[in-house]
Amino acid sequence: MQGIYINGQRPRSKKQIKDAAAASPTSIFIEATSVFGNEYEGQAPNMPEGKAVYFVGPDPYTKRNFYGQIHRVGGRVVVK
Repeated sequence: MQGIYINGQRPRSKKQIKDAAAASPTSIFIEATSVFGNEYEGQAPNMPEGKAVYFVGPDPYTKRNFYGQIHRVGGRVVVK
């Protein structure tokens, strides 16, 4: 599970992430949390096409209230 930021701040809900993906996908930053590497880290529109990133929020280390997936499909950022 990876962390996620919207404009440098942790989101309060998955709905907030969905709204940001629709309005301004470049505001979403995906944080790699694995000590083993092999996770994408960067802005959502730059992530590999068709690859799913599983996130947890608001904080992957201390507070796991919601979970979700983020994909880039056809150039669009989609949150499930």
